[in-house]
Amino acid sequence: MFKKGPSDRFDYLQTLVTEFQDTDSDEAKEQILANLANFAYDPNNLEYLRDLQVVDLFLDALTEKNENFVEFGMGGVCNLSMDPVCRDVILHSGGVALVTNCLSSRKEETVLSAITTLMNLTTPSSRSEITGPAILQCMLRFSLSESPRLRNLAAVFLQDSCTEEQVARAQQQMQEQQTTAVGIPLPQDSRD
Repeated sequence: MFKKGPSDRFDYLQTLVTEFQDTDSDEAKEQILANLANFAYDPNNLEYLRDLQVVDLFLDALTEKNENFVEFGMGGVCNLSMDPVCRDVILHSGGVALVTNCLSSRKEETVLSAITTLMNLTTPSSRSEITGPAILQCMLRFSLSESPRLRNLAAVFLQDSCTEEQVARAQQQMQEQQTTAVGIPLPQDSRD
């Protein structure tokens, strides 16, 4: 497809970005986002995608109501998050919060991409945000999922991104939350 050289690759990607910005068709935008997410998987395209600010385009897609936009945007963010330069752009653009919001998606692919992205975004300076109690509790719930992919990826996140102490603390907090309803302590058993 890109046999003529690097400038042809850039021109093609620029055409996709322009089409995305110019079209009013949600179906066309979905297709373009999916294509850009696939191109983001290839390291040969990283420089061009950075120059075209495709990271921002993907991050914007995460705020859309259209679940397909969110899925393809999350896939693109996930693919780009492996690159240190793109990772920094994501982190400095409020990307952790946007990605974290995707953990509640009904689409498993979106959730899997979000978990992977959080792992890719983990740096010494971002670790405390990425391994906060709410995210850890979410990962603990995912680690009990019926879906093997979700269960296994959550387990990898807990093992690779968190300390044993953090996981134990999150488990304790979850157990404490189960003993209260809407912040109101449940009545003690009358036999106590």
